[in-house]
Amino acid sequence: MESGSGFGTGALVVIGLYLVMMIGVGWIGRLRRMSDSMADFYLAGRSMGLGVLLLTLYATQYSGNTMFGYTGKAYRIGFEWTVSILFMFSIIVGYLLFAPRLVALARRMEFITPGDYIRHRFGSPLLTLLATLLMIYALGNYTLAQLKAMGAAVEGITDGGISSAYGIIALAVIMVVYETLGGMRSVAWTDAIQGVLLLAGFSILLFLVPGLGGGLTAVVEKLSVEAPEMVRAPSLEICNTWISFVLLLGCGAAIYPQAIQRLYASRSVSVLKRSLTVMAFLPLTTTLIALLCGLTGRVVLPGLEGVATDQILARLCGLIMEQSLAGYWLVVVIFAAALAALMSTADSALLSISSMFTRDIYQVHFRPGATQPELTLVGKIVSWVVVAVLVGIAIGTEKTLVRLLEIKFEVLIQIVPCFFLGLYWRRLRTSVVIAGLLAGLAVALGLTVAGQSKLYGFHAGVVGLGVNFLICVAGRALGPVKEEGEG
Repeated sequence: MESGSGFGTGALVVIGLYLVMMIGVGWIGRLRRMSDSMADFYLAGRSMGLGVLLLTLYATQYSGNTMFGYTGKAYRIGFEWTVSILFMFSIIVGYLLFAPRLVALARRMEFITPGDYIRHRFGSPLLTLLATLLMIYALGNYTLAQLKAMGAAVEGITDGGISSAYGIIALAVIMVVYETLGGMRSVAWTDAIQGVLLLAGFSILLFLVPGLGGGLTAVVEKLSVEAPEMVRAPSLEICNTWISFVLLLGCGAAIYPQAIQRLYASRSVSVLKRSLTVMAFLPLTTTLIALLCGLTGRVVLPGLEGVATDQILARLCGLIMEQSLAGYWLVVVIFAAALAALMSTADSALLSISSMFTRDIYQVHFRPGATQPELTLVGKIVSWVVVAVLVGIAIGTEKTLVRLLEIKFEVLIQIVPCFFLGLYWRRLRTSVVIAGLLAGLAVALGLTVAGQSKLYGFHAGVVGLGVNFLICVAGRALGPVKEEGEG
């Protein structure tokens, strides 16, 4: 292997071919387009079957946060991070609470963005704009986390030989190229490839990483001696935090705009339900393995702190590479899986940002008479601008990946009543939803600014969501029955 880089020429060629293939898939997606409409570009003509839908949801949900942020969090706090498995299960429950009804409505009304549903259900330009801006902010934050993880992957696997900034820039450019070439088709198809790689990568990690610490039993025994707080039963406040994480992720991740658009793109409601049935088992193949990797890393490579802990998986892979030729090539597969996790999530978020800005802001407020080709072109330009801005921020920020994840959800979950309640409660009035959303935001951001990111173990966003829900429930009980729209 070459000095200064964990990968030799052969491995670099393999990784390079993989990245070029992603651009090739984007080009094929461009050739397969049926029209220049937004529905074709952003929803692939609403034609996703079971296999592609399942893999694109999987590759989007399990991201750089899972491979790098979650391993880093487990490294820092130990078995307390078992909650990550629970909240990944809760996301599927969140989907099932609203997705089938939303998809049936979306197919009838030809929705493209989450804003289309909010505009149809509540008839309020103000609420739609507010919700869209919050979702764009949340997705910008999410994409930022993926870009940071790209840098952590490159810097960690090379043990600092290559700066994270170079990894961020190169992978971001490749991602935006294939995304703007083929839209949802190229993103979904690359996600399918990346989903298979991700499953393979996690399977390899399960067999290789615990062995670095002498096996899981030895890892737990060493932690019991060296860091007993990492294996203790959780306190009451930590239990509250577990409940808070389940609410934060179970509600927030279920209304990811990119996930909602994949729901819109499904071929039918039955296809959607079958894919969610399989998704319910996937936390055991991903999040659980990330937890084991983080615990092993704490024993094998102690002493990392702050953002450096997000590189623990990459550093463990570096150790595996040094053991044998087989280990070397297995890590090449793992590294490809890591890139898959990062890029499949970031490209999905980027696609949703461009669609929401174009349809819910540009078309509604600036160019109501714009043609479909014009809107599609504007969306592509927005993708390039957003990537350029986020790359600059990613290179400069020092936040850990999991903290970036939490910040995003503090804001995003304030939109939950629009979907979870709006689809079922005809009494839920627009003014009440806006009041609840603003109150929830004020509480969440106020606590955060005051340095209270958690209150008795509950995240500030969850406390805000509680206030939000109370206002919506009270408003429903007191308000008149809504006469227009779906609910």
